[in-house]
Amino acid sequence: MEDQQIYQSVANSLRSAIGLLDIEQDSPLRKDVIALCDHLENPTFRIAVFGPFNYGKSTLLNALLGKRTLPIGLIPTTGAAIHIRYGEELHTRITLTDGTEISENSTKVLKRYAILDEQRCMRSDVASVDVYCPHPFLKTGVEFLDLPGTNDREAQDKLVRDQLLTADLVVQVLDGRQLMTLGERENLRDWLIDRGIKTVVFVVNFLNLLEPDQQKEVQTRLRFVAESFRSELPNTVSNLYRVDALPALRARLKGLSDQAHTTGLAMFESALQSMVAAQREKTTVRLDRVDAIATQVKAALQSKIQVINSELETAKQKDQAKLELQQKAHKLIKQGFQAAVSDFESWLYLPKLLERYQSTLATALQQGEFSSWQAQFQQDIDEYQQAIQEWVDKACEFFEHQSPGKLIISVPDTPQVIIPEPADSSEELKTVIPIALATGIRLALKGKVGAAMAGGASYILSKGAKKDKSNSSADSYDNQVAQALSDAAQDYLTGFR
Repeated sequence: MEDQQIYQSVANSLRSAIGLLDIEQDSPLRKDVIALCDHLENPTFRIAVFGPFNYGKSTLLNALLGKRTLPIGLIPTTGAAIHIRYGEELHTRITLTDGTEISENSTKVLKRYAILDEQRCMRSDVASVDVYCPHPFLKTGVEFLDLPGTNDREAQDKLVRDQLLTADLVVQVLDGRQLMTLGERENLRDWLIDRGIKTVVFVVNFLNLLEPDQQKEVQTRLRFVAESFRSELPNTVSNLYRVDALPALRARLKGLSDQAHTTGLAMFESALQSMVAAQREKTTVRLDRVDAIATQVKAALQSKIQVINSELETAKQKDQAKLELQQKAHKLIKQGFQAAVSDFESWLYLPKLLERYQSTLATALQQGEFSSWQAQFQQDIDEYQQAIQEWVDKACEFFEHQSPGKLIISVPDTPQVIIPEPADSSEELKTVIPIALATGIRLALKGKVGAAMAGGASYILSKGAKKDKSNSSADSYDNQVAQALSDAAQDYLTGFR
């Protein structure tokens, strides 16, 4: 019970680790972890029998069970992973991928669901195949697993590879007539050794078809290979056996125990019982596989950590580069904005503003062309406003901020021009002729002539003065008018600033 709790804890850790990897569903490593976890959580001692197709795997299992439990023959070939467990009576249960269960009190149903079709392909709608058999060896908590033949179809090889990891003991069936093909040697390395599966028993079939000297040569060659897989087996038990599967089955079916003994079956059965008893005392058998698979998971996690660290470093560098770019842009935009504002402030400097516009504004007032002057003045303002606005827009766009709106710089209302009253009598004023109208200018005349006019103004210059009035008086009054216009222009520009 304590060992089972350890296995459960290990299985939970492996499942958590594989979840962190977030790898594809059909990834070999993911399948290995899932198979290993199922194996650790299953207290049954599972013996998997595998080998290339038509090597006699099912025949060997039938001989061990003492009856024709599994389909055998020249045509029938195992097309599914068949679990053979203990049951009070012979019974078969087929579970389909849609959840449907098919149960029969025989094994005839296996020929419909557990053998290869005419194209030598497995049925895709079969999820699991379970056979329950009343055999005393199975009653001890042992389960046989009959696997499809290898070296035939890729799908079958994948199924076998996945299932091998769930076995406590692996029995590899060999054909003595074609010993250890290249494919079998590759499977030993890739499917067993590299995955920590060290409890392997080799059973050589068809040796009875060879000459005695050939039989001896085959066994000598195989003994060297078998030694690599016996580290977890008792020293008193071999992991290389000769079993003539078909003669052994025939002897069992006829009840001829002596003949069954000569086929090597009895010795193999005895060895299996010893191996099962010995391995149940050890936890290292399963933990070796845990170590092998956990090492791969650890390497995958470390690789993922490196990838994540690399991505984080790349992101950090991008963020740093972005920050540096933003800082540089902030500096440039700030400099540009300050320069634009500084230019505008310099333009607004009153002495310069008066120097540039006072005279032209006074002239425009005198000539009644204030609207034209104001349009040009607004155009000059707009150039500075646009320069400032461009930097504001650049800042908002680059730093992804909402625009505060368009910058608006408006000019003051129309200026008020106060014209001094001429020194002439009121009768003379009647001859004064208006010489200019200024649209939008409030113009006030002092004294009896003066008047403020909404929406426009006029100023009056004495044009009908007496011809005999002295030139000095006229010049003096003209100067007063000019000064009034100049003062109005100054007030206007000062008020704007």
